[in-house]
Amino acid sequence: MKCFKTVISLCAILISLISNAITLPDFTELAENQGKTVVNITSIKNTVTPAGNTPPFPYDEHLQEFFKRFGIPGFPGGIPPNGNTAPQEKQVMGTGSGFIIDTKGIVITNAHVVNDADTVIVKLNDQREIQAEVLGVDKRTDVAVLKIKADNLPKVTIGDPAKLKVGEWVAAIGSPFGLESTMTVGVVSALGRNLPQENYVPFIQTDVAINPGNSGGPLFNTSGEVVGINSQIYSRTGGYMGLSFAIPIDVAINVAEQLQKDGKVSRGWLGIAIQEISKELSESFGMKTTQGALVAGVEKESPAEKGGLKPGDVILKFNEKDIKTSSDLPKFVSATKPNTEVSVVILRQGKEQSLTITIGEMPTDDMVVARKNSEQAKKNRIGLVVKDLTPQQKKQIKENAGVLVVEAADAALNAGIRQGDVILGLNNNPVSSAQSFNQAIKKIAKGKTIALLVYRNGDTLYVPIKITN
Repeated sequence: MKCFKTVISLCAILISLISNAITLPDFTELAENQGKTVVNITSIKNTVTPAGNTPPFPYDEHLQEFFKRFGIPGFPGGIPPNGNTAPQEKQVMGTGSGFIIDTKGIVITNAHVVNDADTVIVKLNDQREIQAEVLGVDKRTDVAVLKIKADNLPKVTIGDPAKLKVGEWVAAIGSPFGLESTMTVGVVSALGRNLPQENYVPFIQTDVAINPGNSGGPLFNTSGEVVGINSQIYSRTGGYMGLSFAIPIDVAINVAEQLQKDGKVSRGWLGIAIQEISKELSESFGMKTTQGALVAGVEKESPAEKGGLKPGDVILKFNEKDIKTSSDLPKFVSATKPNTEVSVVILRQGKEQSLTITIGEMPTDDMVVARKNSEQAKKNRIGLVVKDLTPQQKKQIKENAGVLVVEAADAALNAGIRQGDVILGLNNNPVSSAQSFNQAIKKIAKGKTIALLVYRNGDTLYVPIKITN
């Protein structure tokens, strides 16, 4: 009997522990209070369908099946009598989510939700539909700011993403597949996540179910504070697969404030190309760890060049912040205001040094493209126009370096260099980029002969060229 009572007592304790352990957060209050701050966004883009064999009705899968069953080929809505139609205007519509950050009608969403739209409609929780003005769009962080004519609107409370912890419960409210005011919940899976081609945002990774239509909606913590903007998912199917990514709200608010004030976003700029430090590279540099960012190239006349940075330097600290991985550096630099002096600690030839660099302003995308085009279109002193290899081209020729010859003239043409050749080396030094190759050519003294290592049709050969000008 005593043994039986002991077992019962232990079971009671176990049940109590399990009950306490599996207590889940209650999101009902959050949904009721914060759902009012979330909006549905419809973007409309006007397009013109060219003249030709255009169906008189929009595509409809049921009509398509109907015509198939009766063996009628052609258009799902039937064939026009003359087989032709005049150009027609149509509207392409997209949906997304957003949330109110100011009672006077300021709304934040994703840039990709409203970018290039001719008309943007914001639908409030009370079912009012109001045409919005796009105050600004920043593609680099995927943040856009809208303004609607309305007052006394409910607004979100801004939280602190720095206080988030992995495993913490979070919730999203949005319009997946157009289903308005949908709440999904999950946990924080990782913090400061870096994604390919996304150098300016330390994403919050969650397992909250995010689908098309959720883009631009808020990510809440259990206190009902917005900690992020749901922006991307990883998917092989187009739908949710357990990997969702949100832009930290502090990053978004900083961008939104700049867009409202100036209509653009100013970011710090160094003007360097960097790469990750592998174990092998760390050994060659005499480093005990792989922390830091390796400087692979320095742009001419850039803040980095003016501040004394050189290819081969390893940046260990930027403005007193440790660089743990190379992806840390772009985020720190871009968050720095232009014309700010910062301290940069580097490792050069095995010794630590401290440099003081004045940060510049990051060029716009249009400026970067224009600069690259002008650099690549200009012939160098031996008559070559070259451009950087794409990743696919590098994979095809099985080389990690080299530049593609776009045009050959003058001394290079006379020496046998042809369009389509790949230059792998200059005087036994690997060629890493079109910019570095052209700069190296400039520095060679007149009368000297250079040796270019050329890849052509699966073979390599050295081509000597004399510098005559």
